Amino acid sequence: MSEAQKLVWEGSIPLQIHLHQSQVTTLPPPPPALVLAPRIGYLPLLISLIKPYFSSTLPPGVDTIWFEYKGLPLKWYIPTGVLFDLLCTEPERPWNLTVHFRGYPSNLLLPCEGEDSVKWSFINSLKEAAYVMNGNSKNIMNMSQPDQVELWHSVFSGNLESYHRVSSKLKLGTFENEYTDSINSAISQRSTEETHGAGQMKTGRIPVRLYAWTVGEDFDDLEDAPQIDNWDKVSYINRPVEIHKEDGKHFSLNDAVKSILPEFFPASTFVNEGDASINQNTGEEGDDTCDPVSSFHPLDKAEIKLVRIQGIEPKLEIPFSWVVSNLMNPEYFLHMCVCLKVSEANAMQ
Repeated sequence: MSEAQKLVWEGSIPLQIHLHQSQVTTLPPPPPALVLAPRIGYLPLLISLIKPYFSSTLPPGVDTIWFEYKGLPLKWYIPTGVLFDLLCTEPERPWNLTVHFRGYPSNLLLPCEGEDSVKWSFINSLKEAAYVMNGNSKNIMNMSQPDQVELWHSVFSGNLESYHRVSSKLKLGTFENEYTDSINSAISQRSTEETHGAGQMKTGRIPVRLYAWTVGEDFDDLEDAPQIDNWDKVSYINRPVEIHKEDGKHFSLNDAVKSILPEFFPASTFVNEGDASINQNTGEEGDDTCDPVSSFHPLDKAEIKLVRIQGIEPKLEIPFSWVVSNLMNPEYFLHMCVCLKVSEANAMQ
């Protein structure tokens, strides 16, 4: 396991959770609860910590717990870290959330029965990822009950060693780090043939969940970026990324984003060497790669303003293989939050 993977699993977000004022039955109202939420976890898994804290002030009734941020109900099946990266363009620490124990907005959120709902949502995502990578989900379907229990408990408790022990049995493919391989090959002075082979990924189809939103006005500082106050403003896209390799070029994060969003980057495909001059001098601002594949093409309808994965904003020219190898979530999906600047005519519907 890499140091980056360890950091991802150890990552947490400080939450300051307020009880909604309509459910406060005592004076003075209870102070907010302070909780460290794992990035790879899910908000409903915090209920066992939060409910005892507020139980003495709740009105009578059956608990239907849900969270909101600035009036926006939060989708419980999206990992907590992804919600934070998506909704806090300028990171807010602690992250101020409001918890409700009544009035579940079933018209806006899928039903959630606590940990069981989260567990089965996770398992279903794992099946979907397996299908993308292997063409079937037999390995997930055939998991033994003890392995399934251990896998889920490792995610619930943030135990990376236990997770690796069980997930290695699933044989979902391995992801080789193109960047590290190229360094190692240079150090060891391998032959040209070995160097070309070292950067190839054993799995060519990567399960990606991309959360994209568009802005019409440019901004230089993240604090000036428009806030997402409605889920209709976010396009939730599940599209596998095909890893393409050509001699002398790496498949970058920039390439991956554009391949997922062909409606905004229609010309972002790998070109023949004879066509490279078409794109040669149209580099995207902030992207100093010389790779014509990673260049901003005049036919593109959007500009990538922000890509955030696991709380970091990688440079767009970074090899996509490194991102996949180090920043993937436990259910084998890579979650990417992307902000695009577009003209009003090209805005996402």
